Amino acid sequence: MGIAVAKELDDQDISLIFIEKDASKAETLKEQGYDVEIGDISELETINALDMPNLEVAFILSSDGKANLRALAHIKKLKSDVYTVSRAIDQNNKDKLEAVGVDSAILPARAAAKVIVQSVTRAASLKKARELKRCIEKMDGRKLAIVMHNNPDPDAMSGAMALSEIAKSVGVESEILYHGKIGHQENKAFVNLLGIDIERMEKYDLSKFSNIALYECAIPGTNNLVPSNTKINIVIDHHPVNISEVKADFIDIQPDIGASATIMAMYLKELHINFSSELATALLYGIRVDTNEFKKNTTQSDLEAAAFLYPLVDHDILSQIETPSMSTETLDIMGYAIQNRQVTGSYLISNVGLIRDRDALPQAADYLLNLEGVTTTIIFGLTEESIHVSGRSKDVRVNIGEIMREAFGEEHGGGHSTSAGAQIPLGVFSGTKDKQTLMKLAEEAVVKMLFDVMGMEEKEE
Repeated sequence: MGIAVAKELDDQDISLIFIEKDASKAETLKEQGYDVEIGDISELETINALDMPNLEVAFILSSDGKANLRALAHIKKLKSDVYTVSRAIDQNNKDKLEAVGVDSAILPARAAAKVIVQSVTRAASLKKARELKRCIEKMDGRKLAIVMHNNPDPDAMSGAMALSEIAKSVGVESEILYHGKIGHQENKAFVNLLGIDIERMEKYDLSKFSNIALYECAIPGTNNLVPSNTKINIVIDHHPVNISEVKADFIDIQPDIGASATIMAMYLKELHINFSSELATALLYGIRVDTNEFKKNTTQSDLEAAAFLYPLVDHDILSQIETPSMSTETLDIMGYAIQNRQVTGSYLISNVGLIRDRDALPQAADYLLNLEGVTTTIIFGLTEESIHVSGRSKDVRVNIGEIMREAFGEEHGGGHSTSAGAQIPLGVFSGTKDKQTLMKLAEEAVVKMLFDVMGMEEKEE
């Protein structure tokens, strides 16, 4: 074990010295070019003979648990700030090492088990990546339409870019399509600075495409403009959905993961596909946005994907995306949200009236969540055709995604436990010229549906 650790450290500028009580093993180490002292680590004289003032890290890795414990005690007595890593023989030995003050006690069997489990997880990821590649290869060069959810965010756009890159690697051309609006100032900067090639769905006849992928949405007609009877080839998403309703040749839905961009980053890694710094930047930004800088719904996979992408990112472009100027409308909507807020208990609801930039709603919901005593915020506004709702919650007892689904139906609302949204068509009321009356009616309806689901009337009584 000591030799294995030494070999891992060989390419670093670190001065190493071995202590080995077996003379024949010591000789073997010397032949390999290592600095070796013969001695028993359980004896104070052996430890005391070391260059203690310059000792920074001690790896105590013998197979003798008692000797490791005594060596640790000697080192801590002579120089308490030395960082110590010790091999533990069993849990009892590990507890004793920790009682003496070891910085890291390792049970080899447990460490090996963790690596094995990680290998199983990676095997599942690799299997899915290969399945996706085979699915696209079967398209035999025929064009693929990659349809994102309505009003796509950076997570959706970056992942769609990655799916397009995978298709390109096997000779399949693709178009990335969306419906709605890219309104958030960061989202506009994201598209412009990275030169993202996406097209509006209205420009294309989907029936002309031989293959269709739904990205960040799972069911035709739900949060997308794809006709409900359309055959789907690929579905990739990370939002909760009734899996029995999802039909496609290839399906990868991971609701526990923080961002769908994580899924695509790991696919690129597993398939050994070379990709641009622009795509790496897009994917990392998508992960960061959907996990709120790794503070919500973040998994080990999200962190691993970010670590994989980070060295490939164009940090100058990333900085520009993160600091765009705020539009006047966004500032106005923030002001209306503050001015029109209604607070009931720890719930805050606000109607901001008529809007053009729906992406200002989640910004307002995030901002008002900082108010003292508020744990859940719901902000809504009207466009010409729909009521848009954005919700945020930091209350562990509240699942804001479920509230949206129950209040407005699965076809109109949904999301995660901490962030969610809804889009309710105005239908026959969309042509109403009396906007003030329409806003009042919309507010009454939205508030009633939300309060019914949250049980607010019962609480008030």
